[in-house]
Amino acid sequence: MKIIAVISQKGGAGKTTLAINLAVAAELAGVRSVTLVDLDPQASASVWGDNREALAPRVESAQANRLQQCLDRARADGGGFTVIDTAPHSETAALAAARAADLILIPCRPAVLDLHAIGTTIDLARLAGTPAAVVLNSIPSRGALADEAAEAVAGYEVTLAPVRIVQRAAYVHSLTCGKSIQEFEPRGKGAEEIDRLYRWICGPAVF
Repeated sequence: MKIIAVISQKGGAGKTTLAINLAVAAELAGVRSVTLVDLDPQASASVWGDNREALAPRVESAQANRLQQCLDRARADGGGFTVIDTAPHSETAALAAARAADLILIPCRPAVLDLHAIGTTIDLARLAGTPAAVVLNSIPSRGALADEAAEAVAGYEVTLAPVRIVQRAAYVHSLTCGKSIQEFEPRGKGAEEIDRLYRWICGPAVF
C-alpha cells in the first residue's frame, strides 16, 4: 500500500484540496480500496466525504494517536493507496503522518510567506526520514510567480514536483458538491494536472 502524507505547517496551503483530489485520482485510476485519512480537527475532508454521493474513496476522521489503526484497517481491506490530510500548526499529527508515509507532499503557494514556511515542513520530513516533494499549488494562470517560486524552492535542496497546480474556480465548485475536479470537469486542464501529478507520484522516479 502506498501512503502519501500531505503536510504543511502553514494554513491555507491547499492541503485538503490536494489530498482529496489525489485520493479520487487513485480511485479513477482503478486502484483498489483507496482511503483518505483526515487528521485535521476542522474535518474539512470528512465534510467533503459526507457531501459525496459515491462511496469511494473511504474517508476516515482520526486523531494522530489512532492513525496506525486506520492504516492497519486499510491494509486489511487490501488497500492500494492511502492519503493522509494533516492539520497546520500541529507537529504531533504531522510527524505521525510523516513517519507513516512513503512520500510527503508539501503544497506551497507562490507567495513569500508560504515559501518561507516550507522550511519547517522540510525539517520535519528529514526528522521522520521520509522522502518529500514540494508541489507548487494555487499558481496564477498568468505571470512569472511560479518560475520565481521554483527558484526559491531550489534553495531548500528538496524535490520539486514537475507538475504545477493552477488556481481554478472548479476546485471550489467541485468540493462543494462532494466531487473532485476530475469528476467535475473531466476534460478540463485542472483534471489533467491532477492526473499528471498522481501518475508522477506513482512513477518509478518517486517510489
